Amino acid sequence: MNAVQTLKLDARRRAMLDEMGVKVWWPMPEVAEAAPAAMEAAAVAAPPPTVRERAPSVAEAPAARPVAAAPAPAARPTAPAALLGQGAAVLVDAPRRLYAEAAAEAAQGGWLVVADMPPEADGRHGEPFAGDAGKLLDNMLRALQLHDGRMPVHLMRTHRGVGAGQPGSPRPMDEAFAEHAAALAPSLVLAMGPLAAQSLMQSTDPLGKLRGRAVPLPSASGVPAVATYHPAYLLRNPADKARAWADLCLAAEQQTPSN
Repeated sequence: MNAVQTLKLDARRRAMLDEMGVKVWWPMPEVAEAAPAAMEAAAVAAPPPTVRERAPSVAEAPAARPVAAAPAPAARPTAPAALLGQGAAVLVDAPRRLYAEAAAEAAQGGWLVVADMPPEADGRHGEPFAGDAGKLLDNMLRALQLHDGRMPVHLMRTHRGVGAGQPGSPRPMDEAFAEHAAALAPSLVLAMGPLAAQSLMQSTDPLGKLRGRAVPLPSASGVPAVATYHPAYLLRNPADKARAWADLCLAAEQQTPSN
């Protein structure tokens, strides 16, 4: 029983207390009873308090956005296998006779010199005896008494490249050398440089192992071939000039009296 119910006096009891001079205060029943109901009604009717959105703190990092995967790089186009094979082909120029008039016809027999000589930037070959390497080549052939023209000397320049397929342009060695050798019928083949030596002797051995011996060439009807250093190499490595001279002497020994 609460205080309101305890002090709920009727009119007769209130009159008796008044007559006794006792002043009693109590809340009005209607107001006291209505207060809790009013509070409950106000609580129901009142809208919920607005909750302000908190700004994200530093500690609360925003959710990471999904990162799109980077596109894979486009595959580079590869050259056809045939083109790669052509690019690695060993090409030879048509033979050119040395120590003779420009209009002189090719003669059979004698020496066939196959030397590593890449073309110039414009794709053309310079003169065989141009530059320091050409002068050294001339000196080497003159030391063998090949400059007097009595014995034919032909030069075939070889290099790596792509055959143009045009008349007079360099051709692959594996198909052109046998044809030229059959036309010239040399008595000796001198291979100057690793590209010429390895291509003619069908070997991957370094030039240091190929030189110093005569090897018969099946592509030239068994004609002996002697490998030696290129003049441009000898300019950079003059200590090997003695070995080169020994190779030239070995080549000269392969000549028969009939040649």
